[in-house]
Amino acid sequence: MKTWIMFVATLAFLPTFCLAEEPVSKACIDGEGPGWVALGKDDFVKVNSNDDTWKFNDNGLIECTGQPVSVTRSVKQYTNFELVCQWRHLKSAGNSGLFVWTIPEKLEELKGPGLPAGGIEVQVLDLGYKEAYEEGGKRKADWFTCHGDVFPVGVSKMTPFPPISPNGNRSFPSKDLSKGVGEWNHYYVRAINGEVRLWVNGEEVSGGKDCQPATGFLCLESEGSPVEFRGLKIRELP
Repeated sequence: MKTWIMFVATLAFLPTFCLAEEPVSKACIDGEGPGWVALGKDDFVKVNSNDDTWKFNDNGLIECTGQPVSVTRSVKQYTNFELVCQWRHLKSAGNSGLFVWTIPEKLEELKGPGLPAGGIEVQVLDLGYKEAYEEGGKRKADWFTCHGDVFPVGVSKMTPFPPISPNGNRSFPSKDLSKGVGEWNHYYVRAINGEVRLWVNGEEVSGGKDCQPATGFLCLESEGSPVEFRGLKIRELP
């Protein structure tokens, strides 16, 4: 009886997994349990957005107009952590992203519209972006995907996990799991000791190691199109 009680107690602290009609390998980590903290208005500060670019609602919904191209950053810097959120684009071909380990000095350089030249981007891209990019057949979208690319920006460095983009810079997702415009997608990001891993809608698809630097701000990206986030939660790790 004692062994059974210990087993049940241990299960209470494990991540939630999708069991009903889902493969056991799909980890539905929802940000519930010890250490998880919801992030809202008081946890972010304006960098180079307009006053009305971001709206933080009491119900946890974060609305972004997409204008101008810019970011809002977390109040504090993070090193090792887990992050969960849901996102959806409101227009076809929408572009956005999550920046982890964003370099403070690169945020200070932003005096007008633009994105920081230092950090690891976890891309948030609508499926229609590829179609719009390739419209007319004049160019091929072989250097990005719409399903959760992870890559370093600016002066940051990362060794991407395969599959890797043709230029060797991006970790391409191993599966195409993102949902289209107007539908909610779920991201789980684990950033530990210079390694970033991304789960899209319950399955691990991309990431990288040897990230430099491996500490910094968390940023939400505004990049030209309206996008919404909800359920943004973080758990700091040793």
